[in-house]
Amino acid sequence: MNPLAFCQTTAHIHTEQTSIDLEASENSPRLVKLKGSGKDAWTNQTSEPLLPFLWMGEKRIPLIWTLKREESHTDAQQVRFVYESSPVPLRLTWKWQARAASGPIEHRIHIENLSANEIWIPLQDSFRFDWEVNATSALRTMYIDKGAGKPTEIGTHDDALPVGYRWEGKSSTYAIDAGPREIIPWLMVERSGSQSGWYAGIEFSGRTRIALKRDSASLNGAIGLDPNPALFRTRLAAGGSFDTPTVFVGAFNGGADGLGNVLRPWVRSVLTNPETWKDPRCPLMVSNSWGSGMEVDEELSKRMIRDSAELGLDMFHIDAGWFRGVGDWYPDEKKFPRGLAEISDYAHAQGLKFGIWVNWAEAGIDTFPGAINAHDPKVRDWLIADVPASWKPDAFVGRTMDLGAPAVHDYAARELERIVSDYRLDMLEHDGYVVAKACVRSDHPHSPPGRPAPESVNDRGLDLPEDSNSTDVSYHAAQSYYEIYSQLRKAHPELLLEICDDGGRMVDFGSASHGDYFSITDSYDPLSNRQAFYDASHVLPPAMLEDYVQKWPTPRTENFLYMLRSGMMGWLTIMQDTNAWTAEQHALAKEEFATYKKFLRPLIRSADLYHVSHRPDGLHWDGIEYFNATLGQGVVYAFRGSVSGDDKHILYLQGLRPNQKYRLSFHDLTAPDRIASGHELMHAGMVVHLTAPDSSELVFLTEIKN
Repeated sequence: MNPLAFCQTTAHIHTEQTSIDLEASENSPRLVKLKGSGKDAWTNQTSEPLLPFLWMGEKRIPLIWTLKREESHTDAQQVRFVYESSPVPLRLTWKWQARAASGPIEHRIHIENLSANEIWIPLQDSFRFDWEVNATSALRTMYIDKGAGKPTEIGTHDDALPVGYRWEGKSSTYAIDAGPREIIPWLMVERSGSQSGWYAGIEFSGRTRIALKRDSASLNGAIGLDPNPALFRTRLAAGGSFDTPTVFVGAFNGGADGLGNVLRPWVRSVLTNPETWKDPRCPLMVSNSWGSGMEVDEELSKRMIRDSAELGLDMFHIDAGWFRGVGDWYPDEKKFPRGLAEISDYAHAQGLKFGIWVNWAEAGIDTFPGAINAHDPKVRDWLIADVPASWKPDAFVGRTMDLGAPAVHDYAARELERIVSDYRLDMLEHDGYVVAKACVRSDHPHSPPGRPAPESVNDRGLDLPEDSNSTDVSYHAAQSYYEIYSQLRKAHPELLLEICDDGGRMVDFGSASHGDYFSITDSYDPLSNRQAFYDASHVLPPAMLEDYVQKWPTPRTENFLYMLRSGMMGWLTIMQDTNAWTAEQHALAKEEFATYKKFLRPLIRSADLYHVSHRPDGLHWDGIEYFNATLGQGVVYAFRGSVSGDDKHILYLQGLRPNQKYRLSFHDLTAPDRIASGHELMHAGMVVHLTAPDSSELVFLTEIKN
C-alpha cells in the first residue's frame, strides 16, 4: 500500500462495467463522475450533503464537518473518506466498495456518536445525485412494481423522462394493492436510443424511497430511507452508530436485459448465501399444502409426500394450518399427534426436503406454555400497540411485535432456533409483518410516536399522527430481522429461507441478502405468475423467484401444461394436492418435472435471461428466453393467450452469435426441428404455432459447433 494513499482526496474505483471518480473536499465528499464501459459518462454537479445539525435534548445544534485525511483510505476495491463534526463530535465514514469484478459498486454512510451524550439525528440520505444533462437530451426511465397481492396492470414501467418530470418510488414490507404500488427499490435511466445509462438500488427492507426530478440542465434525486413522515429522526446513544441503507450504483450497456444479465449474477454472487447454490437441486420443485387451506394434517401430509416423491419433486412444504394458534408455534396435536419431526423424517425417508410456514413475529391469545399471548402483561410491551380486551387473532394473522425491541429480538431468535431444530427443518418460510409498520411504544429504541422535532410542530401546534415514527420503527425492526436471520443462518448454514409477506410485498435486495427465494405474488393463476415473474426477473435472479401454481381450469392437456409452465420459469411450487390429478395429468407432470430437472433448471441457475415479448396480458402471446453462451444452450418459453384465432407468433431472440447455427427443438412437437442462424433468429425471428388458446411450448436451442 502506498502510504500517500492515506492523504489522497481523489479516488477511482471500478468494475468491468462501472467506473466512478470520487473526491473529498474539506467539508463534504462527492461522486464526480459515473462512467460505463463505453464513452457515455454522467457528471455529478453537487457534493453529498452531510448532516447539517443534530438534537441534544431539546436543543438543535448546527454541525461543521472536516475531512480527516489521516483516517481516510483508498485502494482498488474500496474508498473511505472520513469526516468529523464539531461542536458535537461525530465521525462520518463515506464508503464505496466493489465486492466483485463485475456488477455495480456499493455505497453507504456510517455515522458514529463520539460524544458522551445521547443525541438525535435527522435523515441522512444514502445517496444524492445531480447529473448534468442537456435540456434536449432524450431520456427514459424504468422501474418495477412489486407483485404484492396481485401484479399491477403495468408492472414494468418504461417511461419517457422529459424536462419537468417528477417521480418518487417507495418500498416497505406492508405494501397495499391500491395505487401507487410500491416498487422493488431500484430504477434505471437510459439515454434514449443508446441502450446505455445508469441504475441504482437499495439493499434494505424498511421504509425506503427513490426520488427523481428532471430540470432543464439537471437530473437529480435522492435514494435512501423514506423521509415521510418528513420529520424523521433517530436516536444515537453515546458511542452508538447509524448506517444508511446500502445502495448500489452501476452503469450498463445493452438496454434493460443487458443490465439484468450483469445485475442478476451480481445479486446471487455478492448478496445471497453461497451455501444455497452449492446444492445442484436449487431452484427446487416443491409441493405445498395450501391447496387444502388450513385443513392440513398428518394423513394429508404423508399422502402428498408420497405422491411428491413419485412425481420427482424436491421438497414438501406445510403451509399455514399446522399450529395450535397464532403466536403458539407448536403443532396442533389433533392434526399432528406425533408432531412435525415425524413429518420431516417421513419426507426425508422419501428423499424430500421439508419446510413449514410460520408467522413468527405476531402474537395471539393462546395460553399454552410457549405461546405468546397479546393479553399477557409481560408480552404487552412487545407489541406495536395494545389490543382490546375482546381482541382475537384471525386464523393465521395476529398482532405484530416490534422486532426492534431487544426483548422481542431475543425471543424471536430463541423461538426460531427451537422451531428449526425441533421440527428438523430444511426450509423456513416467514409471512406477515416481520418488519413493523409503526409502534406506539416510547421505551423502544425507535423514536417515540407523534413526537415532532422541537421546532417542527405544525402551525396549529398539533402533534404528528400515530405512525409519525414508522420509518424509524421499520429501520430498527429491519436491522433486528437481519441479525436474527444471520444468527439462524450461522447455526444452520444449509437452511433455506423463503421470504413471504402476504405474497410479494417484501421483494427487495435487503431480503435477497438474508433469504434464499421470494414469494413474488399472492395471486397464483398462470397470468399472475407470468406477470410477476416478467417484472421481478429484470433485476433479481430467476432461481430466487417463486411462483405458486394453484388449481386452475384445465379441460385440455394443453391447458394443464400451460398452467404448470407458467410457474416453471424459476422456483416452482405446486400449491395443489397432486393426488387429485388424473392419471394423464400425473404422467404429463412427471415428464415436465423431469424436463425441468435435466434441461430447465441448469439454465435457470446460470443462463442469461431475455424478455423477448411484451409483458403478459393473458390475451396475446408472451415469452421468456434463457441462453447460456458458454454452453451454447438455451430455451424459449412461449405462451399463447386466450384470443381465438391467434395461432401463430414470431419471437425475436437475443444473445445469440449472428454467424452461428442453432438447432431448434420443439418439445411438444408443434413444429419439426430445424436449423437457423443467430442472425435469422434475432432479426427475422422464430415462428411458434399453437392452435389451442391458453397453451404453451418449450423450444430448446443448441449451438451447432463448427
